[in-house]
Amino acid sequence: MRSFVKKWLGGTELKAAPVRPSIPAGQRLFCIGDIHGRLDLLQELHRKVEDDARDYDGHKTLVYLGDYIDRGEHSKEVIDLLLASPLAGFKTVFLMGNHEQTLLDFLLHPRDVASWLTYGGRATLQSYGVAVFREFVSGDIDVLRDEFEAKLPQSHLEFYRSCEMTYVVGAYCFVHAGIRPGIALGEQRDQDLLWIRGDFIDSGVIHEHIVVHGHSITPEVEWLPNRIGIDTGAFQSGVLTCLVLEREEQRLLQTGCL
Repeated sequence: MRSFVKKWLGGTELKAAPVRPSIPAGQRLFCIGDIHGRLDLLQELHRKVEDDARDYDGHKTLVYLGDYIDRGEHSKEVIDLLLASPLAGFKTVFLMGNHEQTLLDFLLHPRDVASWLTYGGRATLQSYGVAVFREFVSGDIDVLRDEFEAKLPQSHLEFYRSCEMTYVVGAYCFVHAGIRPGIALGEQRDQDLLWIRGDFIDSGVIHEHIVVHGHSITPEVEWLPNRIGIDTGAFQSGVLTCLVLEREEQRLLQTGCL
């Protein structure tokens, strides 16, 4: 079992014994962090996952933590790859990220979320063949939305709509951003599951499960008793991370690493 260190921002200490990390026997779970349009890194990491699981006879699950799109240049191609189910023999779980939710919001009320174009949406639209000029006025937003809807494959729209908010197995809960401390998992608000940062990241509260999440970028994986953060900023760092869980074992696969 991995040894954890009590190290909390602001000196916050744990108030309960940590949840014992484990998943049921006969399973190996792979969890991939925020991809953000980096098709090249996803392909590399898929090869590592496939190699790791090649001789494993148990049940194999592949969980994606959301934020498949935006920032990187190949958002459409990432979704094409995921829809093609490139890894045979795996159960796949696709979680919703805040960037996917914002894409859906853009289709419904584009002017309310026009800021999406400034934090990654421009790259996504361009990957779908929608030309986005550097300068645009409010009236252009509706035009961009209509062109995007026309060029967005129905299978992609259904993919975005079908993403789940949480996934639980054994001692672990998988979610894009995190959870609101002190609130039962079934009572969490989608807004928090997709967007929360400080109130979750800085908390020393022991949750019902160990929360595996992305969303908040760190240069290295954050191993803490109540959470494991695996967003290593792939779109700019070149490091896309996969957490591998089997019984009580925890280890990593990463791009750019032997």
